[in-house]
Amino acid sequence: MTEISDQKFSRAYEMASSTDLKFPPDIMLHFYAYYKRATEKDGFYTPRKDEDIRNGFKANALLQVKDLSKDEAREKYVEMVEKYIGEV
Repeated sequence: MTEISDQKFSRAYEMASSTDLKFPPDIMLHFYAYYKRATEKDGFYTPRKDEDIRNGFKANALLQVKDLSKDEAREKYVEMVEKYIGEV
């Protein structure tokens, strides 16, 4: 795997954040999980504990990427942006 530069990762995030494209929930959850894994600061990120069912889906998505390193998650995130939105 190649290391993704901070600039490329930031550009991918900007593209994903500003797109008008609509994605199915499973794709959105992958974007969410890769981004959170790539940007965590103090250990494994977990969503707030409240009764919102969306948090259950978010927690599940995060569990699926917990074994990725931050660099691997950054690379996967950029790959998704390039696949679904455009070249970074």
